Amino acid sequence: MKIIYNAAEHAFEKLTDLALKIYGNSLTFLIALIIVIVYLADRRFYKEDFHDAIRDIILCITFLSFFIIQKAFNKYTAAINLKMNELIATHENASNELVSIENKTEAELKELSKEYEQLTDDKMKEKKKK
Repeated sequence: MKIIYNAAEHAFEKLTDLALKIYGNSLTFLIALIIVIVYLADRRFYKEDFHDAIRDIILCITFLSFFIIQKAFNKYTAAINLKMNELIATHENASNELVSIENKTEAELKELSKEYEQLTDDKMKEKKKK
């Protein structure tokens, strides 16, 4: 059962990585924009009730905003990761294990988290003894 869970978890992580790359891509936004323009240019749109037209316009804006937000999130995340990697790489006491940690699986992150919790507990005990 654990093997099936791990395989499903690995497949899901690959899928989310792919989705983040696709949704944050400028080409995807352009395709979405073309779809919205074609939809709004359709004659059936102009024959709609006013409230339905407003609803559709808000839906189109929300749809396009999703891609813009995803692109900004991807850029922000990449910048934060670069900054963190620089800090880790230049600090002599830092563990190089944390460089490119964003590429690790969720299970690996949980394992690292437990290790660092233990390290923190050990440091706190040492501090109390002094």
